[in-house]
Amino acid sequence: MPLAAHRWVMTAPREPMQRQDFDATPAVGEVAVAVAGCGVCHTDLGYYYDGVRTNSPLPLTLGHEISGRVVAAGAGAESWLGAAVIVPAVLPCGSCDLCQRGLAPICRAQKMPGNDIQGGFGTHIVVPARGLCRVDEGRLAAAGLTLAEVSIVADALTTPYQAVRRAGVAPGSLAIVIGVGGVGGYCVQIARAFGAQVVAIDVDDDKLAAVAQYGAALTLNARAHDAKALKGAISAFAKANGLRGTEWQIFECSGTAAGQTSAFGLLVHGATLSVVGFTMDKVEIRLSNLMAFDAKAIGNWGCPPEYYPAALDLVLDGKVALKPFVQPMPLAEINTVFDAVHHRTIKKRAVMVP
Repeated sequence: MPLAAHRWVMTAPREPMQRQDFDATPAVGEVAVAVAGCGVCHTDLGYYYDGVRTNSPLPLTLGHEISGRVVAAGAGAESWLGAAVIVPAVLPCGSCDLCQRGLAPICRAQKMPGNDIQGGFGTHIVVPARGLCRVDEGRLAAAGLTLAEVSIVADALTTPYQAVRRAGVAPGSLAIVIGVGGVGGYCVQIARAFGAQVVAIDVDDDKLAAVAQYGAALTLNARAHDAKALKGAISAFAKANGLRGTEWQIFECSGTAAGQTSAFGLLVHGATLSVVGFTMDKVEIRLSNLMAFDAKAIGNWGCPPEYYPAALDLVLDGKVALKPFVQPMPLAEINTVFDAVHHRTIKKRAVMVP
């Protein structure tokens, strides 16, 4: 029997998304997930408003921050039936040479919902079973969270988790996060959970005030500091708190040209610059600074599925707060919500709930 479902489809940039019925019956090795929630990410806005090209041609359903329950399974995936899950935002194939060598983020056969395959802005999504992250519903309830709310773990939390892990953040580290709305706010909390003292930089005082309650030891408004003053304030903070003046770990999460320029300007000897945010804009930098400071820059594309359980544990153990930064919204209002997120009238991470 067909599994009746519907989703909201993008037909062209800036055109209203349209509801479309579809059959969500999974094939061999696939599962159908009844969507509990799907977060609205900056990447979705890039596709919808800025004309960033998706790998799969339009029409396409966006959405890659997905949680839900497995309600149907193809052959070989029956063990997932009934499970509460988070669908990874990037699903590597697991069998190619790159995956076998631990390079899953650059797997050339990877599938990203809302980019390579149909996404999560619907009642159901059909995805490969490999890589799903089980959610312990007892722990979820004990943490005071709903399955819909943890959908944003799939990108907004796991991507900065991967960045913090790869950068080697540890007790005694000085971590600097630029852009602390959304992904950056979680980056602050994760870096703190890894033992760092965290400096948060943004242009929005409300966002800075929020992260000051959730892990940021120092907050700086970039509008009130030029490049020299920013670096000076962080150096003074490091000295006052017995932290090193070298080897800073800098996380660019704003996805803006200004933020990227500021991040590069904060390089010190032995620094690690992790680029987490995305922008189509170009920046002008002196690349030789990496050489002069013996520093390194790392791009971060998603997070391998094997690290999702550890990232989710930070939430369920109360080390990273989700609830104050998430706002569930009815899926039927998706066009209105996209407009509100685009115009920044919704300050929290919108989660579309069917």
